Amino acid sequence: MQYTVVLEKGDSSYGAFVPDIPGCIAVGESQEEVLKLIKEGIEFHLEGLLEDGFPTPRPHCEFREVVVNIS
Repeated sequence: MQYTVVLEKGDSSYGAFVPDIPGCIAVGESQEEVLKLIKEGIEFHLEGLLEDGFPTPRPHCEFREVVVNIS
């Protein structure tokens, strides 16, 4: 499955979260690190759901860029 991941750059780190999986977040010192950690977090979260007999959330978020013009 392929999930949308949102990256945020902070003052000293990067954050990531998955809109389709509430509570699935990660923080890292670089984009590469946070992407690695969020992938591991997604896998861990989904495996836990399956082990507990719950369905895995299906991806439904999409990425779209919106251009905004401000005068």
